[in-house]
Amino acid sequence: MGAQNSQAVKLTAAEKAKAEADAKKVVARNKKAAHDYFLEDKTEAGLVLTGTEVKALRQGRASIAEAWVEIDAGQAWLHRANIPEYSHGTWTNHAPTRKRKLLLHKAEISKLAQKVDAKGYTIIPVELYFIGGRAKVLIALAKGKQDWDKRHDLRKKQDDREAQRALRSHSRSHR
Repeated sequence: MGAQNSQAVKLTAAEKAKAEADAKKVVARNKKAAHDYFLEDKTEAGLVLTGTEVKALRQGRASIAEAWVEIDAGQAWLHRANIPEYSHGTWTNHAPTRKRKLLLHKAEISKLAQKVDAKGYTIIPVELYFIGGRAKVLIALAKGKQDWDKRHDLRKKQDDREAQRALRSHSRSHR
């Protein structure tokens, strides 16, 4: 009985396909977000898309570097997210930078709206991905960094890199 448990469980083709479909597939990341903002509350939101937008996203084409989220009349909207036109689309193609509705609960929207009304806060998308076949966007409540904050973060990263490099070279020399 112990020998059976030690062997790896073999998945069927259908189980492998399901696991692959349920895995998180990142389409776009906002790499500058952590550099330009202090990211506080992160929330996953669904995205209302048209058919050609979904197909373009599945090709891995999107940019959220210039995007932001706005709350208007109790609904959250993603502005300036660039999903290029689908290459095989016809007259049904979408506008690349149109505003898109985010799917959030009322309580989440009101919580975000209250914090955005506070001075200096905004909502920005951090990551756009598929999970379980559905398009999702990870949004974060963000407060803008000053230039000295950015310099401090860069200096800290550089110091950490140098410390790691020194540790590696030290461990190599004592082998």
